[in-house]
Amino acid sequence: MSTEVVPQDAKQESSGSGSLSSDPTTMSGIPIKRVYGPDDIGGIEFLNDIGEPGQFPFTRGMHPNMYRKRVWTMRQFAGMGSAAQTNERFKYLLEKGQTGLSTAFDLPTLMGRDSDDPLALGEVGKCGVAISSLEDMKILFDGIDLGNVSTSMTINAPAAILLAFYICVAREESVPLDQLRGTLQNDILKEFHAQNEFVFPPGPSVKLVIDTIEYCTEHMPQWNTVSVSGYHIREAGATAPQELAFTIADGMCYTEEAVKRGLDLDAFLPRLSFFWDVHNEFFEEIAKLRAARRMWARITRDRFGAKNERSWWLRCHCQTAGVSLTEQQPMVNIMRVAYQALAAVLGGTQSLHTNSMDETLALPTENAVKIALRTQQVIADETGVARTVDPLGGSYFIEALTSEVERQALEYIDHIYNELGGVLPATERGYFRRAIADSSHRYGAEFDRGERVMIGVNKYAEHDFERIPILKIDESVEREQVARLKEMKQRRDQQRHRQALDSLGKAARDGENVMPHLVEAAEALATVGEMMHTLETVYGRYDGGPEL
Repeated sequence: MSTEVVPQDAKQESSGSGSLSSDPTTMSGIPIKRVYGPDDIGGIEFLNDIGEPGQFPFTRGMHPNMYRKRVWTMRQFAGMGSAAQTNERFKYLLEKGQTGLSTAFDLPTLMGRDSDDPLALGEVGKCGVAISSLEDMKILFDGIDLGNVSTSMTINAPAAILLAFYICVAREESVPLDQLRGTLQNDILKEFHAQNEFVFPPGPSVKLVIDTIEYCTEHMPQWNTVSVSGYHIREAGATAPQELAFTIADGMCYTEEAVKRGLDLDAFLPRLSFFWDVHNEFFEEIAKLRAARRMWARITRDRFGAKNERSWWLRCHCQTAGVSLTEQQPMVNIMRVAYQALAAVLGGTQSLHTNSMDETLALPTENAVKIALRTQQVIADETGVARTVDPLGGSYFIEALTSEVERQALEYIDHIYNELGGVLPATERGYFRRAIADSSHRYGAEFDRGERVMIGVNKYAEHDFERIPILKIDESVEREQVARLKEMKQRRDQQRHRQALDSLGKAARDGENVMPHLVEAAEALATVGEMMHTLETVYGRYDGGPEL
């Protein structure tokens, strides 16, 4: 039996986008009126709910001048094959004008397994870069000045280990840790909700996240310690209000756990960031980003009592919706991505990744990723949308939709905290997974009935659609990676290696912050798999919890 909370106004049967008998709805099921006017925003107070850009509650943006002063950071996800191949792609993107690096890891690395693990066979380097040791990390960032580039790493269960590798590379390059800029995704809660790349149970997993927050707050003040991620929640089938609610709730959980550790709110909150999916429903996505800033500002100030204005800011990265890309007529993906990217910009994102047209088929080719990057550059330099702040602010429709998305999201948060006891208990009971599955099922049924349209799939379909070149990772990548890894394991200082892992295991058993011990183990050339196994002997392995 489902336990999903459905906001009151959304309980009616969705009429989709093609109904003639009643108002159409957004993808999330929010009814859309024929026209909006003053009555639709009658309950909104300008100063309290909208305000000016750069002023609480930041609905219109965190900075008074937004993109007039500095455009968003343009990141393209990159990671394929070996560390050397990805290093080449990094340099290619920087040469083409990208302003930040975003690292994709292969499945074995994401699951905390080494490239020579039997379960990694056939997956090494296929969906991201293979990183098993500090030596791989050195190759990955060879020739790249870590003091002058912002680096994002999309990794969760082994996030603390990859951060330790990065710290070691910076030290070797003599880059002070307080100069490092970047983001560690490090959002393990959303793995339990949607993506399923978890290893340890929820409690110990969150403990590791707090370890990184504590360590970075002290040593890496410019580093974003967690990218609280709605992206994967939305890709799994959640509605926009669910993505907003579940992500904000996860951020609240990390905040609560950090406070329990004794950390100062205004020391760590400015370095939590958020990561949103930007889907096809253009205005709903803009409203979602505006509502997110308003919600987080009020929660951090009024619920938690943060005093620093930067603690109230919801800084975010956005990515266009991978789930919206189609194998059929792949060139159409370029248009989808362009409109999604425009929505992210009009919503006020600080950082943006635009998907390549071929990413539904494989890792992107150089040409496809260049088109995706150029899409952002056209928006920034040719459309004029960056010349004024929050250009849709004050629109009757946008303001009404922003408030409705916020209202529905707050209903979900109230249910999570007041009826389920908080995020961790709700996670252990499988609430998030069931709610997302229910929404995914509803959308799928609407798609099957033709009420939701995907061009080239259920409308304007072509049986003999075009094929485009895709990137293929040669099998030699795995053989060479495994050979290098085995050679490294033979020549490392075995005594130092054993002592470092013993120290890590003891720290985990004693409940200490394991970050210093992970750095020590990384320097001793312990691998991702070895460090994860050491922690697993203390924390155990999670089997996924309740069935749907």
